[in-house]
Amino acid sequence: MPENITHCPLCSAVKSSQFDRREFRGQPVSNLICSTCGLVFQSPRMTGEELNAFYEQQYRELYQGQEGPGPDDLAVQRSRAESLLAFAAPQINSLANHLDIGCGAGLLLQKFREHYECRSIGIEPGNAYRDYARSAGLNVYPSLDALRAERADQQTSTQRFDLISLAHVLEHLPEPVAYLQSLRADLLEDDGWLLVEVPNLYCHDSFEIAHLVSYSPHTLTQTLKLAGFSPISLIQHGEPRSHILPLYLTVLARPEEQISQTIPAPEKGVRSKRQLGLLHRKILVRLFPGRAWIPVRANQPGED
Repeated sequence: MPENITHCPLCSAVKSSQFDRREFRGQPVSNLICSTCGLVFQSPRMTGEELNAFYEQQYRELYQGQEGPGPDDLAVQRSRAESLLAFAAPQINSLANHLDIGCGAGLLLQKFREHYECRSIGIEPGNAYRDYARSAGLNVYPSLDALRAERADQQTSTQRFDLISLAHVLEHLPEPVAYLQSLRADLLEDDGWLLVEVPNLYCHDSFEIAHLVSYSPHTLTQTLKLAGFSPISLIQHGEPRSHILPLYLTVLARPEEQISQTIPAPEKGVRSKRQLGLLHRKILVRLFPGRAWIPVRANQPGED
């Protein structure tokens, strides 16, 4: 049964209003906006158990038409890995241990391992994608709980990572602040790096059945700060799907010594910013169609 969300996933306020209703591939999707902080989030949404089953069995089939990785998806993952490395490499000099959550086919792990010669571990709930990554020699677990359980058995629970990446993962998490806090507390080095990429509410279509939260630059920054991170660099861009549309938000952050107890700063004018952003996108697509979309498949643009 769908779960109605009564508290904002960012600031925990209870007052919200309707922001958007639509269908996504035959599935009804409803998004609310928090009246206090301006975060846009899905409600009602799948329960925790339904989400786990969805990512294990249905997600790839719904989004890509098949359970395992196809050539188009691998091409996007490869290009995204190159884009993320190009963003991170000038700021991160060296890495020893890298954890990629939601690693898919493992192409980002491979790219960072080749560049930094680091130890790479992935988390991927999808069975077919996890098998694909493992066939390439990568160490990939079905969940963070499985990784933690193995570390407890081997008495290596104190080993931490100096980079944790979440590329197109945070928008899928029902409790993003608590999740990031747990990474900071249990898995990330005190001087480590957090690399996050999400769809941009002010350009990306955003409202998909799997997207539980839709981030603007402001609400993404506030989420990181509330979880105990200090954003170091944030960019809006379209790579690898567009040269000119700011479809995505990518940020590098570092852990603070203490988690902030301050109330997230509110964002005003979210509806207007969304409307203006999509209008700007429409104009750019009309004026510069060849630069607006980088095709994965001829004449079939997409955003993920």
